[in-house]
Amino acid sequence: MKVFVVEDELKTASFLRAGLGESGFTVDVAADGVEACRRAASGSWDCIILDVMLPRRDGWAVLSEIRANGVQTPVLMLTACDGVDERVKGLELGADDYLVKPFSFSELLARVRTLLRRGRPLPTSLRIADLQIDFGSQRVSRRGARLDLTAREFSLLSLLARHTGEVLSRALIADQVWGMNFESGTNVVDVAIHRLRAKVDDWEPPLIHCWRGRGYVLEQRSP
Repeated sequence: MKVFVVEDELKTASFLRAGLGESGFTVDVAADGVEACRRAASGSWDCIILDVMLPRRDGWAVLSEIRANGVQTPVLMLTACDGVDERVKGLELGADDYLVKPFSFSELLARVRTLLRRGRPLPTSLRIADLQIDFGSQRVSRRGARLDLTAREFSLLSLLARHTGEVLSRALIADQVWGMNFESGTNVVDVAIHRLRAKVDDWEPPLIHCWRGRGYVLEQRSP
């Protein structure tokens, strides 16, 4: 998932880049409104986090222009003002959500994920190589053989499958599957992945891979 952060405060932009990156997102940053309009026109982002107070062109002007140009990417506005008029203005111009500074990163992350879920209907089933996952019935099979997964293992596999080819950090996995903050001293994610691998990768080639220092990914790799 790709997130475009438009923020001129260096400290805030660095904080968002690091936090979103650790949570499994690819992050690009722009520091002014003119650059934001130019780059947002590509429409290649899954979500835009847009500050209101920007040099050259403010966030309202950026939002108005990208919507006029047909860019429908979900936009989360950031502002230091908590007035009703500000919120109404943003929504009327086409913002999808609104967050007041200062904010907690956990709240911002939750809002970004909500916007992404709204924008992309989830598939009812997925197939990766010879692995078949049916989300409705929670049935999983590989090479036609059904895999007996626990509820937690199914949630973990579903998360990896919905982000096929993306390396997911341990922090993201812990948050999404266990609803907990990841602590470097715990091995709960690694243990769960080990157990899941024992079932899913009982056949060749393996589909669940570890990227040392980054996290885990589900993908089919060339021999």
